[in-house]
Amino acid sequence: MIEALRLMAWLSPGYPVGAYAYSHGLEGAVESGEVGDEASLTAWLADVLEHGSGRNDLILAAHAHAAARADDAAGLSEVNDLALALAPSRELHLETSQQGRSFLDATVAAWGTPGLDRLAAGLTGAVAYPVAVGLAAGAHRMALVPVLAGFGLAFLQNLVSAALRCAPIGQSAGTRIIAALTPRVTALAATIPALSLDDLGSATLNLDLGSFRHETQYSRIFRS
Repeated sequence: MIEALRLMAWLSPGYPVGAYAYSHGLEGAVESGEVGDEASLTAWLADVLEHGSGRNDLILAAHAHAAARADDAAGLSEVNDLALALAPSRELHLETSQQGRSFLDATVAAWGTPGLDRLAAGLTGAVAYPVAVGLAAGAHRMALVPVLAGFGLAFLQNLVSAALRCAPIGQSAGTRIIAALTPRVTALAATIPALSLDDLGSATLNLDLGSFRHETQYSRIFRS
């Protein structure tokens, strides 16, 4: 029970990571017309989840979780360096590093353990968000697959929240989208423990290019 409540607290919209400030390229997709209704948003989110950064982030979180459980500071640092290097644009690098540092600092302050404190102290620079979550969960000996499923669902929920603010998507449609994609999050999370870092990769080039265009978008409300 305590693991479930801890995970809910960490992934709550009220946790101080600043997720509300980022759209992960969604605002650019709305501006270009790629996303404009419930069907197109559902398809866009499914692609990001299963063929883009959603899947990659779950793989990275899983390996950070394993490094934390093994008290492997060097391995954790390598996973973090890789995670940061995979960010395809300045804005997406800022998104993951700002949220990662904020999550790690808040979690060490409120939910610290000797293992978490020691490993976190070794990450003195930028920290990728999935690495921070995986580290915290591993240090607390939390079961991996529920953490991955929760993290994946929180990722989608934040993007749906962003869509409500920048696209003609209503709250009822947003709720339907989350309901439709939740089984796919669960299925994806179950595949992750068997994957290595060599399985990282994405096929969401339009999102990556859109994140570059978003840097100079005339009018915007999100930082990515």
